[in-house]
Amino acid sequence: MIVLSLQSGTSVDGIDVAVVRIEPGTTPPLDGGRTAAPPVDEPVGVVLTPLHTATHDFDPGLRARVLRVAAGHPVPVGEVAELTTLLGQAFAEAAARGIRDAGVEPELVVSHGQTVFHWTEHGHARGTLQLGDPAWIAELTGVPVLSDVRAADIAAGGEGAPLMAFFDRAWLAREATASGGPIATVNLGGIANVQVVHPGGDVLAFDSGPANGLIDAVVERHSDGAIGFDRDGALAASGQVVQPMLDALLRHPYLDAEPPKSTGRETFGLDVVDDAVAAAGAGEPAYEDLVATLTEFTARTVVDALPDAARTVVCSGGGARNPVLLERLRALAAERGIAVVSSADRGIDPACKESLMFALLGYCSWHGVPVALSTIAARVAGRLTPGRDPLALPAPLPGVASVTIAPTETGGAP
Repeated sequence: MIVLSLQSGTSVDGIDVAVVRIEPGTTPPLDGGRTAAPPVDEPVGVVLTPLHTATHDFDPGLRARVLRVAAGHPVPVGEVAELTTLLGQAFAEAAARGIRDAGVEPELVVSHGQTVFHWTEHGHARGTLQLGDPAWIAELTGVPVLSDVRAADIAAGGEGAPLMAFFDRAWLAREATASGGPIATVNLGGIANVQVVHPGGDVLAFDSGPANGLIDAVVERHSDGAIGFDRDGALAASGQVVQPMLDALLRHPYLDAEPPKSTGRETFGLDVVDDAVAAAGAGEPAYEDLVATLTEFTARTVVDALPDAARTVVCSGGGARNPVLLERLRALAAERGIAVVSSADRGIDPACKESLMFALLGYCSWHGVPVALSTIAARVAGRLTPGRDPLALPAPLPGVASVTIAPTETGGAP
C-alpha cells in the first residue's frame, strides 16, 4: 500500500510530505531465530519504505494568520472558516506536488492538519482543533483522505497526544522486551513529547513541555517575523543562561502535573517567557541570553521527564538538528547514566519520523486496526473523506505487531 502523509507542526514552519510504501513483512523473533510470517489471524509485522520526503514552505501571509489564531488572539468565526479552507488548499497542493515528485499514486492521504488549539482542563485534554479541510485534498488528488486523527482518543478519555506512542510501541517494544528495560524516545517539535516503551509493549507517552516552541516564538518576535528559529543553535551558543529566569520557568505548574498529559501553544506562549523575565527581576535580558535560557529550559524539562530505568533516549524532530540543544540533553542525561542518540542511528531521519508515523497511522485506520496512545482503550483513528471513487476498504487486519524501516528508495513506482 502507498500512503502519502501531510503534517505541519505547532511551529507552522512548513508542510511535511512523505510518500511511503507499507507492506506486510515478518516479525523479528526475540531469540535471534528464523523469522516467519505470522498466521493470518495474528497481528502482522510491517515494513515502511520511504519513497519521497519534502517540506514545502507556507505562504508567509497564511502562516502569519495561523500563528495569530494559534497564539490565542480573538478572531471572528469567519476567519476560522477562511483559514480551514486556505489550509486545506495548501495541503492539497503539497499532496499533488508530492505525488508528482514521487511518481507514484497513493491509495490514501493522511492529513493531520494544522493545530490551532489543544483544549486542556485540570491537566487533561478535553478537545483539539486542527484546521485544513480534507475535501480540498480529496478533490485535487482524487485520493481518499484520513483526517481528524486525534479526536477518537480524546473522546475515549485519552490525551489525543502524543500520537508517536503507537509508532514507538511497534518500533521498539521487541527491543525493550529483549533488553529487559525501557527505551525512551523524545520528539522535539514545537512541543517535546516523551514516549517510554516498556518490556512487553506498555507505553507511557506525554508532553514534557516546550521544545522549539518558545525559542521559535522569541526569535520570530525579535526579528519581526524575518527569522523563525535559532539556526544551528547559534544564538544559544553565543548567550548565557539567566539562572533566575530559568528558575522561574521551572516553576511552571504544568511541569508538576503527573503524566499522561498534553500541552501546546495555549499553555506555553510568549506570556510564559515575559512572566519569567518579570519574575527574575533583572530587566530584559540580552536576546542571545534569552534564547540560551529557553534552550536550557527545554533540555532540563526533557531530561527531568525521563524515568530512572531508561538507559537510552532516541531523539527526533526539528530540535534534533540543534547541536546546542542536543549537547545539553546529552550532558544532563549523562549525569543520570542515560545515553542520548539520534533516530538517524536507528535508520530514521529525525526530520521524517513524524511523517512515517502518520503514514503508519493511515495504514492502520485503512485496515481497521485500533491504536492506543497510552493506557486508554485503543480506537481506530480519524475520519475518511472519499476521493473520486466510492470508498472500498479492505478486510480488517488483526493488528500491527512490529514495524521495520527500510532504506529510502528513489526512482518512482515499485
